[in-house]
Amino acid sequence: MDRMLEQGLRQWKKNPTHYPLLLRGARQVGKTYLVEKFGKREFESTVSVNFEAQPEAIACFETLDPIQICSRLERILDTPILPGKTLLFLDEIQACPKAIVALRYFKEKLQSLHVIGAGSLMEFALINGKFSFPVGRVQFLYLKPLSFEEYLSARGKSGLLEQLTSCKIRKPPSPNLHLEMLQLVKEYFLTGGMPAAVAKYCQTESLYECAQIQDILLSTYRADFSKYATEAEQKYLRILFDGLPQTIGQQFKYSKIDAHIRSRELKYALEQLEWAGLFRPIYASSAAGIPLSSQLKRSMFKTLFLDIGLLQRALQLDPETIWKEDLIQINAGALAEQFVGQELLAYSDPHREEQLFYWQREKTGSEAEVDYLLTIGRHIIPVEVKSGPRGKLKSLHQFMEEKASKIGIRISQAPLSFDNGILSIPLYLIVHLPRIAQEALEI
Repeated sequence: MDRMLEQGLRQWKKNPTHYPLLLRGARQVGKTYLVEKFGKREFESTVSVNFEAQPEAIACFETLDPIQICSRLERILDTPILPGKTLLFLDEIQACPKAIVALRYFKEKLQSLHVIGAGSLMEFALINGKFSFPVGRVQFLYLKPLSFEEYLSARGKSGLLEQLTSCKIRKPPSPNLHLEMLQLVKEYFLTGGMPAAVAKYCQTESLYECAQIQDILLSTYRADFSKYATEAEQKYLRILFDGLPQTIGQQFKYSKIDAHIRSRELKYALEQLEWAGLFRPIYASSAAGIPLSSQLKRSMFKTLFLDIGLLQRALQLDPETIWKEDLIQINAGALAEQFVGQELLAYSDPHREEQLFYWQREKTGSEAEVDYLLTIGRHIIPVEVKSGPRGKLKSLHQFMEEKASKIGIRISQAPLSFDNGILSIPLYLIVHLPRIAQEALEI
């Protein structure tokens, strides 16, 4: 299946002053598949080293000289490594921290060789690593689960994608296209964007078999706890991992996970799940100005799960509920908020780890809250994931009044429209949200 990040990899290859690349992302999002596919398409050969499956390769990095490293790898693997022609792929690189250190010297002494490192638990090596990280000598790219657009491409729906690229406020998708797209969104709510689950559904069109893959993935993440946590810590990881799905869309409170466990015990476990890529915090921001991060409140955050398909499976939702009900209403709106957050991250700049924000009114006793905040140019745009008429968007209107926002965005199953400052975006158009919002700002 095609991934948007392939374009970023091609640009990296063409850059004559390219840096060694570290591909980051949670386990099972398709990092190895993407790199090997890219190598096959763009290079004469790909030399892959998996430090977990080939521990003998670790000894090649006792030296930091890239010429000697390549010579030793050639002898072990019995294959040539040719600068300009070979892609050197260092997989599970967290198992060989010295390989991460060596990336600096590939940049300085052997820049003509293209090197990519990746690993399912690389974040732990980067955060906890007791080594000198090659700051300024390595480039990052972040891979996430398949976006809804990538999912449609995998399902052979590229023609629908082309129709959406031309839609505008005054030229919305036709009613028939709108209904067809909503059905595909419901399908995506069930399959999610994990490559293995999507591949199984594309092959079989069986949601049952897709769910089996999701169960395997959830079990795999639990089994991984032993790789980065002590036996005592694993207890808290299991409790937190099983409880997190229930907290999506709400301000996170440790007491909601388990009122009998001290928050400091769960706090470190939550950080570990974030490092593993299984969870992302959405921080509250006062939205007093740009950047939003300058006003974030670290003690106030909501949670976002890795993938919507895994989320609905962990919640044990009845698929019939998703097929029949308004997506915005399911599980008190949590599933729709997950979808929107996941989509916003999927279409963000892959060279950096994007942060999401929401707004909660600071006034004591106020329940006003806006699900997401976006910045488009100099504008801070409030985004609500909500069904119902415009009159029910009380928090959105409060934010717009207090912050003098020119427009507000409602994401729902409703068709594309713009009326009295409220831009209504259907769920399937989030990929085009910045473009359409800019159009609304200019009206």
